Amino acid sequence: MRTRAQRLRRLALSLFLIFFALPSLVLTLAYWSAEIPDPDSVQTNQIATILTSDGQGVIAKVVPPEGNRIPVPLRDVPEPVRLAVLSAEDRNFYTNPGYSTSAFVRAARDNFLGREDAGGGSTITQQYVKNAFLSSERTLSRKMRELIISAKMARQWSKDDILAAYLNTIYYGRGAYGISAAAKAYFGKPVPELTLAEGAVLAAVVRAPSTLDPETHLEPLRARWAYVLDGMIEMGKLTRDERAATVFPGILPITELDDSIPRGPEGLIRAQVLRELRSSGVSEQEINTGALQIITTIDARAQQSALNSVGNIMGGQPGELRTAVVSVDPRTGAVRAYYGGPDGIGFDFAQAPLQTGSAFKTFAVLAALEQGIPLSYRLDSAPITVNGEKISNVQDESCGTCPLSEAFKRSLNTSFYRLSQALFEGPEAIAKAAHQAGIPEQIPGVAGRTLTEDGGPPLPAIVLGAYSVRPIDMASAYGTLAASGAYRAPYFVQKVVTGDGRVLLDRDADPQRTEQRIQTTIADSVTQAMLPIAGYSNGHDLAGRPSAAKTGTTQLGETGYNKDAWMVGFTPSLSTAVWVGTEQSQPIRTARGSAIYGSGLPADIWKQTMDGALDGAPVEQFPNPVPIAGSAPADPNYDILNPGPGPQQEPVVIIPPAPEPRQVEIFPGLSIPVPG
Repeated sequence: MRTRAQRLRRLALSLFLIFFALPSLVLTLAYWSAEIPDPDSVQTNQIATILTSDGQGVIAKVVPPEGNRIPVPLRDVPEPVRLAVLSAEDRNFYTNPGYSTSAFVRAARDNFLGREDAGGGSTITQQYVKNAFLSSERTLSRKMRELIISAKMARQWSKDDILAAYLNTIYYGRGAYGISAAAKAYFGKPVPELTLAEGAVLAAVVRAPSTLDPETHLEPLRARWAYVLDGMIEMGKLTRDERAATVFPGILPITELDDSIPRGPEGLIRAQVLRELRSSGVSEQEINTGALQIITTIDARAQQSALNSVGNIMGGQPGELRTAVVSVDPRTGAVRAYYGGPDGIGFDFAQAPLQTGSAFKTFAVLAALEQGIPLSYRLDSAPITVNGEKISNVQDESCGTCPLSEAFKRSLNTSFYRLSQALFEGPEAIAKAAHQAGIPEQIPGVAGRTLTEDGGPPLPAIVLGAYSVRPIDMASAYGTLAASGAYRAPYFVQKVVTGDGRVLLDRDADPQRTEQRIQTTIADSVTQAMLPIAGYSNGHDLAGRPSAAKTGTTQLGETGYNKDAWMVGFTPSLSTAVWVGTEQSQPIRTARGSAIYGSGLPADIWKQTMDGALDGAPVEQFPNPVPIAGSAPADPNYDILNPGPGPQQEPVVIIPPAPEPRQVEIFPGLSIPVPG
């Protein structure tokens, strides 16, 4: 039978194992398993810079979600500033083991009691470990991990390394992470120029940045500032005379701070650059910590020309008007100029699906040439009756029965409606030609396939631009024609280099894929047909160089008012799409009350953008196309829709079924039947 002494010994042993031996073993294992990185290998958040194509102009900056942390060597931090931080946060920093036992016991007690302020009173080492390696949850287990890592870090890192890491990591308020950002946010100066008084302010706000901000809590900040200076006296690092001579410094108003979120048009370029980086495999960590230099395709001259053109032409126009301008290099796919709107965090109209009007007729011409119908093919431009409804041109314009090239130049809707009926596969052939040129079959964020009627074949109205396309895609698709049928997907990023010189992306070394989607002679023939259009559209020929272009205008339902206006055109080296409309599909009118057409404001912007971007560049000529093999005879009297007497090949006529068609006016003076 066990004696009382034996029972007590067994109880003591059990208590020793439970409360000392096992916890010590667990702590020892946790200590040895904790991995502490080398001080030089710890990455901190750093700004990525987005540059123009020459690598000189700054378009925008990408500030990481937790702010910019530009590392500052400890030797560049003035000694009074360092001492002020120690006074505020850890006066025994250089002598303690990296953790505070009393703080740990206090945290355990407060967590057990459920107090809101549990976990306070950590050393600088613990604060750095919590910010750099752990979460901010207030639990005993997290506090234990913090203590273990801090203890091991204090043995492996020098105190100066820990202090430098802390100063470059901690949050100082005002969106400033790290002392470099804080010095600029509060005083507008670099760290080496900070004074004792200014350093004491930064040291003071670390404890509670939101409740010690000088804009809203100046007096509590002054009190904390005084506490920091008084602590330096207690530490023997500041004399009373020096303390008395130190005056609370002036602090920048928060309204004078540099806004890291671009609010101008460049913000929309920034968004496209980030999207492309992520899709190219550049990780969020690399974006946030790599101090990236992102060289874009944006040409400084072309971009400024686009911005100037928008400002010159749209200035003084009604406030509800919006515009988009996109310029693409046909030979590479590089986006040279990009304007999607004035607000960098607002809606991007360059990415908006919009009805293109007659600018889409270009793809009908492409489809016709691919089917062997030549530009000399004659079309009747008289009014046409479909399902009992009469269709006519704007102001009853007509060229009689004239070649396709003439109907294209004049943008005669009745002629092109007849053309859509004459094509094999009809409207679907036009959609296929547009996809060949570069109009995507799907738009990111938009459900369903483009250029279809609820997923089915498109209606004849496709020839008149009834389906929605983005400005960037119109610039790209027209660029395919400029490149003699070679398609290159549009892109924004040319090269990405990290702060330490590593190349993450280089289009020169890995160029965009080129696809010869359209027969060269056919693409060049479409271009030749477009050469007279800019001049025909109210005299918008480019200065001293040939160009191919097409205008487009769409109507607001059955109101008789216009809602979208386009000018899209190119030279061999630059393709530009311009759209003018509104955010809420309102009637578009000039400041004088006139209706806006593609040959008006959009053509003005297009010409100014192109002329400015190409100023001083060599004048390039378009290639002369050779005759298209297998094309129909170029007989000026030949009309496939009205062939005359004698045996003829019956044309394919595609008219969608419409038992009870309703008429939709999609262009001023032109109504077409739409089923359902």
